[in-house]
Amino acid sequence: MDVEEAFQVVGEFGPYQRRAVAVLVLTQLYMACQSMLIVLVGATPEYRIEQQEGVPSSQQELLQHVTFTGDIDSIVTEWFLIKQQAYKVSLAGSLFFAGLLVGNVVFGPLSDRIGRRPVYLTGLFFEVVFGYVTAFAPSYEVFAVSRLLVGLMNGGIGLVCFVLTQEYVGKSYWAMTGTFTSMMFAVGIALFGALGYCIQPWRNLATAANSSGVLFFLLSVTLPESPRWLYSQGRTERAEEVLRYMALRNGNAANNLMLQRVATTPVTKAGNRGSRGTGVLQLVIHPVLRLRTMVLMYVWYACSLVYYGLTLGASETSGSRYMNVAMYGLVELPAYPLCMYFISKHWAGRRKSMASFLCLAGSACLCTMFIPENTGTLLSVTSLALLGKLMVSAAFNIAYVYTSELYPTVIRNAGLGVCSMSCRVGGILAPFVPSMRALHSSMPFTVFCLSGLSAGCLGLLLPETLNRPAAETLEELSSPTYSRVLESKALLYEDEKWKSNHK
Repeated sequence: MDVEEAFQVVGEFGPYQRRAVAVLVLTQLYMACQSMLIVLVGATPEYRIEQQEGVPSSQQELLQHVTFTGDIDSIVTEWFLIKQQAYKVSLAGSLFFAGLLVGNVVFGPLSDRIGRRPVYLTGLFFEVVFGYVTAFAPSYEVFAVSRLLVGLMNGGIGLVCFVLTQEYVGKSYWAMTGTFTSMMFAVGIALFGALGYCIQPWRNLATAANSSGVLFFLLSVTLPESPRWLYSQGRTERAEEVLRYMALRNGNAANNLMLQRVATTPVTKAGNRGSRGTGVLQLVIHPVLRLRTMVLMYVWYACSLVYYGLTLGASETSGSRYMNVAMYGLVELPAYPLCMYFISKHWAGRRKSMASFLCLAGSACLCTMFIPENTGTLLSVTSLALLGKLMVSAAFNIAYVYTSELYPTVIRNAGLGVCSMSCRVGGILAPFVPSMRALHSSMPFTVFCLSGLSAGCLGLLLPETLNRPAAETLEELSSPTYSRVLESKALLYEDEKWKSNHK
């Protein structure tokens, strides 16, 4: 039997898989806290500079006359990151996102080569270690380097964690586990806002936010390797052992479980174009993967640009910064039930749902250009921006699930890593888009509108994956079932003809 048939025997989402997935999903709470840490620990309170005769000759002399009026303990108040030093707060945040970008690129192919479990556990362990370095940093320089390293680990294990939630269960549950992963990240952002309200000294907050990672690491040590990855690497006996163990813990008898042997040899023949484990290079060489990756990279880039751009605009509100952080996460939650409903319906599926949500996000941005900014009605620029963020959050979540289904198991993490890299590029550019308001007040929303609409239309070129088997190896992409890039009636006819000839 193949892997999908084996999961029918083992149990697609039995009690053991539910516990394993719960550990991985709850780890998103920790990862969300690390992602949002700089928002609170880098808060800049109000301050005044006492009048003095002449111009201060040095930064140190200036700081002797600074008085912080706000009751805030942050890296700004400890290291006096004001005036010419204020850029260092943004720099620390940028270093974290730079680490995310590098981690996405490095950890994805690495986990495709040596395994999901060792990469995930190693990355989580070092993220916790570097998280404590952040909390006890004796200087800004150590703090900044630790944020880069935490981002490196966070970006890498985020992908591996997501892929494991998919590969532990049957394919019919991929949408649900992927959605829960994204949903828990949003909940983690909201909980971090509440944690920051309760623990306001920045070192105590950083320590408390990082300590949950110790618990999740200890819980993750017992997780097995992905049976799908083992099977894709030709380690069939080991994959059978993991599946039998899952079946035993699920209360199912699987003594006769035997996977069909894969004819091709694993990673060792790296020079063979059809071999496994050639990593990112296959995304360029393989004609099907090349086209899919180009489309998906733009979709991820647009999702990130619109998501972070709208978040930046929606967060420019007065009030408690802790409440603003909480709302940053909570506003996303309604998107996930919408995802779970639409992507499982045959008349919508992954492809149409993702494209529709992106187009709706772009349309919401388009509508903001026709609404006066200071209107106090329900239909305001702020409400439309939040609606756009809700829509793009749904599209972003579907993009994760959809992308993992479009790539074969042997290269799934590499594909997700490259797509996530383009996602980080969109996130880096997003803060610069609001500055385009200097050209025209509607320019930022015009950029978001065009990005959302173009990505939605381009996403329609991808094949639908609902109720279709996931490819395990690169060789399977040669069949019409997997090689389709552009949906058309002719290709659907060829697919049916191919299936009938191979019954």
